[in-house]
Amino acid sequence: MPSGFLIFFGRVLVRRASAVLALVAFPVFAGQTLEVQIANYQFSPAEIRIKAGDSVRWLNREKRTSHSVVFPQEGGRESERLFPDESWTREFARPGRFPYQCGPHPEMQGVILVE
Repeated sequence: MPSGFLIFFGRVLVRRASAVLALVAFPVFAGQTLEVQIANYQFSPAEIRIKAGDSVRWLNREKRTSHSVVFPQEGGRESERLFPDESWTREFARPGRFPYQCGPHPEMQGVILVE
């Protein structure tokens, strides 16, 4: 075979390989979502340890009371009010200690430790 044919064949093969790779779905390694239950005017667990990139989901299990999640050290960043059986999720992208409390019930406190 002429050498020009091999070069042409090599280019076609590379193009086909690129097209096949473009069709392959590469998995995205998303973080985990851990849950904090809100019940009996408490966050449970009150302290949770996660990795950067993980998320925490707060779920209100009260029968008649609404709550929120406030981060005082972050300028008072607050979730919307969570009525019974509603939830709110936040992703934690960087390591650190993130104390929080309930907006209407500041005696309810918890902390997220991000490694």
